[in-house]
Amino acid sequence: MKRRSLDFVFSIGGLLLAVLLLVLGFVLKANADFAEDYVADQLSQQQITFTPEENLKDDELESECLVKYAGQLMTTGKQAECYANDYIALHTANAATAAGYEGYTYATLGGPQTELRTELAAATEAGEPTEEIQAELDKINGLRETMFKGETLRGLLLTSYGFSVFGEKAALAANVCFLVALVLLLASLAGFWHAARTPKDETVLT
Repeated sequence: MKRRSLDFVFSIGGLLLAVLLLVLGFVLKANADFAEDYVADQLSQQQITFTPEENLKDDELESECLVKYAGQLMTTGKQAECYANDYIALHTANAATAAGYEGYTYATLGGPQTELRTELAAATEAGEPTEEIQAELDKINGLRETMFKGETLRGLLLTSYGFSVFGEKAALAANVCFLVALVLLLASLAGFWHAARTPKDETVLT
């Protein structure tokens, strides 16, 4: 086989592959930009602003990201992750502890809540005092409602964070595609240059 023909085959093949990688890179870049813009638009519409640093409590100051984003409007996935894990989770945990249910979540509070309702019904039927039971039930009802709202918002924010991570991965993949396409393009140009300098009658693999 003639050396020039082989050079042309490999060079054209590399050039076509470079074009395909460029197209793939642009598609991934477009998806990454969409994810970034979408997350920013959705989060900014919520108008959630981080507490200014001077107003942070001692336990909040222990969070590096709450200090880093202090006073800022939430617009990025990283900020959403910080707010969900270091602010909402902290305050719901503190609320549970203050109410005497340390470590409980919305789901696990259902058990004590049901028990109190059963106890209240039994006391009412028996004509026994119900003030203390009712007060405890009111407290756990309020706590569970707070936990529900907090955990729901936390889940939504973490979903936004996860969506932003996919965008970051797409952007990274796009950069890899562009880099490999550049290498293939340079290699193809080198192949064409080499073919032009190779004698027509030179052969290989004979």
